[in-house]
Amino acid sequence: MAKYVLSFRVPADYKPDAGTPAEWQAWFRGLGPALVDVGKAVTAYASLGEVGGGGSRFVAYSVVAAEDMDSALALAEDCPVLRVGGGIEIGPEMEVPES
Repeated sequence: MAKYVLSFRVPADYKPDAGTPAEWQAWFRGLGPALVDVGKAVTAYASLGEVGGGGSRFVAYSVVAAEDMDSALALAEDCPVLRVGGGIEIGPEMEVPES
């Protein structure tokens, strides 16, 4: 199985509410063994160059295991970020040979 990085983006003016952590925890639990690395959230944001058109900002990443891109997309379908007008960028993790 391949590993896929999920990059979570929210609208630039998004402010989480009190229910946000519980909603994310429930979604992560629902991923079961497909969740390889819950990842990290970010607490501040800055950018250089073109990143998402300026109307959104990066807030976190996670890593999942999936058979292929379609399977990784299916895992992301019920993500809480989608309910607040955000999005998820998904891509396979590149294996880097050790030097």
